[in-house]
Amino acid sequence: MKAAVRHSQKKIGVKSNRKSIVLLGMALPFVILVFMFNYVPLFGWVYAFFDYKPGIPLADSKFVGLKFFELIVNDGGDMARVLKNTLAMGLLGILCAPLPVLFAIMLNEVKPKFFRKFVQTAATFPNFISWVIVFSLSFSIFSNEGLFNRVMLSLGVIDEPTNLLGNLGAVWYFQTALLIWKSLGWTSVIYLAAIAGIDSEIYEAGKMDGAGRLKLIWHVTVPGLMPTFIVLLLLSVSNILTIGFDQYYAFKNPLVADNIEVLDLYVYRIGIATNDYSYATAIGIAKTFVGIVLLFSVNSFAKKVRGQSIV
Repeated sequence: MKAAVRHSQKKIGVKSNRKSIVLLGMALPFVILVFMFNYVPLFGWVYAFFDYKPGIPLADSKFVGLKFFELIVNDGGDMARVLKNTLAMGLLGILCAPLPVLFAIMLNEVKPKFFRKFVQTAATFPNFISWVIVFSLSFSIFSNEGLFNRVMLSLGVIDEPTNLLGNLGAVWYFQTALLIWKSLGWTSVIYLAAIAGIDSEIYEAGKMDGAGRLKLIWHVTVPGLMPTFIVLLLLSVSNILTIGFDQYYAFKNPLVADNIEVLDLYVYRIGIATNDYSYATAIGIAKTFVGIVLLFSVNSFAKKVRGQSIV
């Protein structure tokens, strides 16, 4: 009897090992891709410590130590302006973080399944549209000859066309609105999944106690979403210096260049357009370390306030 049990346990162990090997084999290509695109490029950080010029081997370049990092601190012109733009649009995005939560709650309360799926699909679709296409659509709608100005002029709301794509004072708010429109539906999917994970018995108990829809949302749904919201919010805070490149590259023009150039776009301009690879690399390294410091800072703050951490 004992021998049969051992034989059975051995067979189960062999099957389990085979399954683990198969799963490992399936995950291995993705692990390799992550390593190639996220860790191998870290060897390029060495360029930040040399006065590298394209065409000259790194071994023949002059070692300058922390010269380019000191330049970041002492560069009060472009760097200050770029950081101001990055932080301003990053903070606007953080302030709008509750919007996907609100949208997910409202969508969850819609009873007709067909309408709910239609709205969710329509709201999620912009996430898969390239920023180049978004710029083309925005140009067709918001340029001087676009649909928006034509409608406003015909209704007598405005006396002359308003070019939102070239409005220096409105660029932060306009770009934030476009980002919300593009990401709202996709981000709400995370909150819809969190809502689906809330125990339905809690809702039933609330209904038995006489709670209506609004009270159930406030006392059950919102507390159930808070852990997910806090995690995403803290990650957004830690990534405030990495708010994207392609959006601002597509919408950049001479009229709004001063207020739309964020840190990633500035690194591209310095590194690729002017071939100053060393300084651009130093900025990228500094941004990475600031992001790490912010991540662990907000993680410590979350641990003290909520007793839970994300790292």
